[in-house]
Amino acid sequence: MNRFSFNQATARDWPVPDLLAGCAAAGVRWVGLWREQVAEYGLERTVKAVQANGLAVSTLCRGGFFTTGDWYPSNRRAIDEAAALGAPVLVLVCGGLPAGRRSLDAARDQVVRAVEALAPHASAAGVRLAVEPLHPMFAADRCVVCTLAQALDIAERFDPETVGVAIDTYHVWWDDTLYRQIARAAGRIAIFQLADWATPLPAGALTGRAMPDAGCVELSRIWAAVDDTGYRGPVEVEIFNEDVWSWPGERALSAAVAGYQAVRVQLRAAGRVSSG
Repeated sequence: MNRFSFNQATARDWPVPDLLAGCAAAGVRWVGLWREQVAEYGLERTVKAVQANGLAVSTLCRGGFFTTGDWYPSNRRAIDEAAALGAPVLVLVCGGLPAGRRSLDAARDQVVRAVEALAPHASAAGVRLAVEPLHPMFAADRCVVCTLAQALDIAERFDPETVGVAIDTYHVWWDDTLYRQIARAAGRIAIFQLADWATPLPAGALTGRAMPDAGCVELSRIWAAVDDTGYRGPVEVEIFNEDVWSWPGERALSAAVAGYQAVRVQLRAAGRVSSG
């Protein structure tokens, strides 16, 4: 369990203090937090609760959405919040097409300009920006960065300690260049996230994530490829699923741990588990 991280999105409605106490009681070391819930509970109170429970924050979600009018001050605040929480990584969901526009090239150029504008502040704060590619079905409204190759094309313009990538299995598993791009990402992987793909997907697919080992993704192969790059950081389980959100937080946490462990069993069977 050294590397397991419970992403707050998996138990969306679990109050912050209960989530942190529940993770500590279960022997969980890492948590991934979301800005909305942190703001609701209060940044200072969350910082104190994280420390009181002996936890570490693997990521803060999320920055990005660079098509909104206030993207720059909002993302600077997100960087400051990550630094206050001790989160080494701010995940960037970069945003879709601006209203009334159709140019993907222009939207992707805006992502580069935005990361360039934020990189100095992130570097000074000791926070790494993680460009996260999302499945192409979300290109119009959530993220024009759709492949790991596209995310790396952006990240490689910057110091790897300042800008890296987030690899979320739900979003990248389908890509026929995935393993080549994971190898290319050596030294750039800021966070690795586990979620499975189970059909039929709900409308829109945003809440279609399944627990690890409950769908069709070859998660152990992806995890092994990520570890082969030298990545030894946290492995977050991040699930967006209406059914899971209806569960008590403790049940969601237990299911996330079970899914994580199931994938580790597959790695161990292949002789690929290194630690955690």
